[in-house]
Amino acid sequence: MKNIYIGIDTSNYTTSAALYSPDKQQVRQEKKPLTVQSGERGLRQSEAVFQHTVNLPGVITRLTKQSGGDITAVGFSKSPRDLEDSYMPCFLPGISAAVSAAAVRDVPCYAFSHQAGHIAAALFSAGSLSLLDEPFIAFHISGGTTESLLVEPDSQKIIKISVLGATLDLHAGQAVDRVGVSLGLDFPCGEQLENLANNGTCPVRVSTAVKQGNCCLSGLENQCAVLLQKGEPAENIAAFCIEYLARTVLKMIEYVLNLHPGLPLVFSGGVMSNKIIQRRISEKYGAVFASPGFSSDNAAGIAVLAGIAHNRNAEPYTAL
Repeated sequence: MKNIYIGIDTSNYTTSAALYSPDKQQVRQEKKPLTVQSGERGLRQSEAVFQHTVNLPGVITRLTKQSGGDITAVGFSKSPRDLEDSYMPCFLPGISAAVSAAAVRDVPCYAFSHQAGHIAAALFSAGSLSLLDEPFIAFHISGGTTESLLVEPDSQKIIKISVLGATLDLHAGQAVDRVGVSLGLDFPCGEQLENLANNGTCPVRVSTAVKQGNCCLSGLENQCAVLLQKGEPAENIAAFCIEYLARTVLKMIEYVLNLHPGLPLVFSGGVMSNKIIQRRISEKYGAVFASPGFSSDNAAGIAVLAGIAHNRNAEPYTAL
């Protein structure tokens, strides 16, 4: 009987589950984005919890019909990051579903951070899971996280994550969505903003705010608001926004590589699916990027980590 691992992730904007088959090196996913009303820039946690609770039965049912075998172990996202104080209520429905499923099937379950799942998904999609056995630099850049990270092997958690740099105010994805909504785009705005930027030119000089590997992005939102007030075309504002983010990431890369020269670079998170930013980074550095289906929030990395943890006899999660 082949081993099949299921991962469950309930981020602030996507209900997702995935099946990982190590024998085939294959991942299958089911996702359902949470609904955000037109003109809004996000969700309250209570609304995210409600929508995940409604979405999970259908997402998991559709996914497990494709399993082709028994579930060997269950993985889930328990928190945004691997920090003691890292907590968001939106992960509670996923935790409940995963622990209950593991108990009913009498199989082990394994807890990981949402961030660890993003990193593992990027590595899997790029055919680079071997990097889990060595140190590397990861950038997790999304609506909820904007960080550069030192990632090292760990016998229990599979990877140990240490923060090297971060945003001191807005996250990159928040900035993208705020700028996009101000331009009349629907939330989430990343893909639409990129399409706009492809038809625009950066209208003013870009001056970013990066110091000691940390960045500030509230100035980006403010500068875009000024450009909009002056009547700058939407495509040029979008181009400015993307250029600002690209230069910010490039400066953060320079800082971390001075600390840890020669380490591989891995990029995950929805913002890093932006082809313009990817191109700017690739022109200067060799890097691993998550493929489009594995960039945004997903449970694929959680399923992969569950399979690796089970294979390495890591200690399972206990609810008692």
